[in-house]
Amino acid sequence: MLALLLVAASVGLDNLGAATALGVSGVDRKLRIRVALIFGVFEGAMPIIGLVLGHSLARDLGAAADPIGGALLGVAGTYAVATELLREKGSTRSLEPGTKGLILLAAALSIDNLVIGFALGTYHANLVVAAVTIAVVSVALSLLGLELGRRLGDRLGHRSELVGGVVLILVGVGIGTGAL
Repeated sequence: MLALLLVAASVGLDNLGAATALGVSGVDRKLRIRVALIFGVFEGAMPIIGLVLGHSLARDLGAAADPIGGALLGVAGTYAVATELLREKGSTRSLEPGTKGLILLAAALSIDNLVIGFALGTYHANLVVAAVTIAVVSVALSLLGLELGRRLGDRLGHRSELVGGVVLILVGVGIGTGAL
């Protein structure tokens, strides 16, 4: 069980970073619920999908999972930074993505869980327990990240969205290089 918790924490760290970037722009109850549900569902479902898809896809995706996820987060962060730098003064656009944006972000963050699903199957781990554990840890780390981001955003003021985009880029680099 300790090994499962460590795996859940390691794959949840990217959610912590991304949620921190989202939280910088401000956190309300609606965003907390959406992030918790969407990130939790993706983090819990991807290991199951990985097991179902089987060995060949998991093996092929294995080496590319982190770079693909990292690149997608880097693109999202670059878009946020560019939008912030190019927007007109007085505009109130927020880094907070809509539901579609959160789904894409959650998918990018959970690509590595496909491979984990296959690995859990080869170790004969209880997949339901593993998926629920990964989802719960992910939700907890995501909510923690939103709160950390909110507190950071309060201190950064009008530059909070720019910082949020930079954090997404850094999380993408961390995931892409295997540091997270």
